[in-house]
Amino acid sequence: MIIPIRCFSCGKPIAHLYEEYKKRVADGEEAKKILDDLGVDKYCCRKALLGQADNVELTGKYKKA
Repeated sequence: MIIPIRCFSCGKPIAHLYEEYKKRVADGEEAKKILDDLGVDKYCCRKALLGQADNVELTGKYKKA
C-alpha cells in the first residue's frame, strides 16, 4: 500500500486523507459522500484515492528465496 503523497495530475496533497477515507469506507459510508466531505473535488484526486489497493497482506505471504 503505497499512497501517493500528491496527486499525479494536479499536485494536490492527498496522502493525509487516505486513512480517514479508508476508515469511513470500512464503516459502510458511500465513497462519493466521503470524498465530498473531505474536499476532494477534482476527478484526478478522486481517482488516486479510489484506485488505491492494499496489497501488502497479499505480497507479504511470499518470501524471497
